[in-house]
Amino acid sequence: MTEVFDPASTVPTKHWHTLPDGRVQCDICPRECKLRDGQRGFCFVRAAQGGQIVLTTYGRSSGFCIDPVEKKPLNHFLPGTPILSFGTAGCNLGCRFCQNWDISKSRELDTLMDQADPDTIARAALDLGCRSVAFTYNDPVIFHEYAIDVAKACHARDIKTVAVTAGYQCAEPRKEFYAHMDAANVDLKGFTEEFYQRVCIGHLDPVLETLKYLKHETQVWFEITTLIIPGHNDGDDELHRLSEWIARELGPDVPLHFSAFHPDFKMLDTPATPPATLTRARRIAMSHGLRYVYTGNVHDRDGDTRYCHQCGHELVVRDWYNILKWDLTGGTCPACGTACAGVFEDKPGTWGARRQPVRLRDYRAT
Repeated sequence: MTEVFDPASTVPTKHWHTLPDGRVQCDICPRECKLRDGQRGFCFVRAAQGGQIVLTTYGRSSGFCIDPVEKKPLNHFLPGTPILSFGTAGCNLGCRFCQNWDISKSRELDTLMDQADPDTIARAALDLGCRSVAFTYNDPVIFHEYAIDVAKACHARDIKTVAVTAGYQCAEPRKEFYAHMDAANVDLKGFTEEFYQRVCIGHLDPVLETLKYLKHETQVWFEITTLIIPGHNDGDDELHRLSEWIARELGPDVPLHFSAFHPDFKMLDTPATPPATLTRARRIAMSHGLRYVYTGNVHDRDGDTRYCHQCGHELVVRDWYNILKWDLTGGTCPACGTACAGVFEDKPGTWGARRQPVRLRDYRAT
């Protein structure tokens, strides 16, 4: 039986084309799902209806929360400020280690508990004192139209927008999407095609293309995160090649975060990442000239600290998401005058490590 989609949350899209056999191909990501009417794509939220691809979750979210911007993670974008974060459901990758699997792998629309139009989200962010809004928890690539409309509403109120994404995206929608983003954290899950195919059910090259596009064709501030999984993507050779590629193709100023894996979803038999592995990965990346390399999901003062790459002065010292020391003057090192790459203000925010759930119904227009 053909599925009927909820008209209240279903909107038409434009990144698709009709195939000779009557099916419709979704062109939002390299998966290129080919669908007949009533069928959903791999991501679950884009579907075929009436001879076109529709988004079936517009205006519906799995929940909203105020986070520290460092949790995205973004260490060089408005440090210390609060960011209103939300996601929807589904994902266009199939990572066996997904740490948000209850959202990204959801096949139940009941997950989408909170309804909010773009203007409501922007108004809530402003009222709550958030400097930015993050599309996160699951990948905004798959709710492209909703994310862009939210971004437009936010920019009308001088609120920045942040995409937390795996970068698995086709060229034309990528160009349209990032025209509305101020910052991004791109999840570079590993550095072999074998890893992407076996563990993520995807491909590496489209992610690398997104990273090169961000660097060379946009003004979007972006940082990279790699979750280090023991026995899967933690080998010295792979880490050297990943770091060398970033240094060569993107330059030394792109921050790189190495985060610790914890057993989850379909990889419960894989051990957690030892802190020493993150330290080793950080050391390798820095040996290739990368200036800002951090460790995540562990207590590591050295790996949380931003040093001046010229003289070694401590510019920003963190304990996880708490800023313990701030010594940037106009975005430059006070000791030697060297500029630190990023988007900074004269003083950091004071949000700290708090996490505050928000119900958008309290901000809907009456």
